[in-house]
Amino acid sequence: MTPRIDPKTTLTALRDFCAEHLGADLADRVVGLARPGFSLTEATPGQAAGHSRFGGEAMPEPGTPWPVCEDLPLSLLAVLDTDALAPWLGDLLPPGTGLLNFFRLDKESEQSDPTAWKVAAGFGPEGPEAGRAIAARSSHAVETEPPARSSVFAPVPWAAEPGFALPDTWDTAWDTLDLGYAGSDYDAVEAFKDAIRTEWSPPGMLYCEDMAFGRPVFPTGSSSVMLNGDDSNRYHHLLQLSDRHEWHLDGEGGWMHWSIPTEALRAGEFGQAIPTPDHW
Repeated sequence: MTPRIDPKTTLTALRDFCAEHLGADLADRVVGLARPGFSLTEATPGQAAGHSRFGGEAMPEPGTPWPVCEDLPLSLLAVLDTDALAPWLGDLLPPGTGLLNFFRLDKESEQSDPTAWKVAAGFGPEGPEAGRAIAARSSHAVETEPPARSSVFAPVPWAAEPGFALPDTWDTAWDTLDLGYAGSDYDAVEAFKDAIRTEWSPPGMLYCEDMAFGRPVFPTGSSSVMLNGDDSNRYHHLLQLSDRHEWHLDGEGGWMHWSIPTEALRAGEFGQAIPTPDHW
């Protein structure tokens, strides 16, 4: 991935666009919610963002235990090469984070183990046991064959187009602007949220099906749901996979997300990443 425009220039263009429609003060507050991220699309030869891809074999460091749920191995869904993405993310990640391997209990694909549904029933879609994110230093990571009963999906290398993501329409992040539920600022922001999804194309703004970092999209009209009622604004989005892939989460309409407490992300503690899916 070679960004054509740097993050600072892109964010300034987005802020100027917002100021045109919201005024300077409100634009600063809205753009303060924007987070850097990447639209992920199938790469042409030579275009892939490092090792970033959907499917294929996992790339952990040697000796890393394969993640399981109960006694059933999880399946590798995606790899993000943060070394290729880091220039756009600033100080969000510790230097040398390397590769992030995203695993999930596969109970939907044609490869899924017959016992997967029974295992999954004990945890629910948001259960942290059913999903895992494992980091590996790029210089140490090796492609690793999965154990028996783990699904392997055909690899699709990803190109990564950088930009900034604002919260989805119903995301509770908008509540942090403290606009109340009446008044000109509230009305202006509500109209703005609708227009950027339907009429306008703000410069540098991401709104995509498959996404790294940024902010999650929720087609069901909901927002992030955290276990134990934790505040979703304490978390940072890691990866979004839409329902167009060969696997499906909890039936038709399922979109998969992983999130992590922002403090854990900055510390490189990816064991705290959890699944935060959106499903009908």
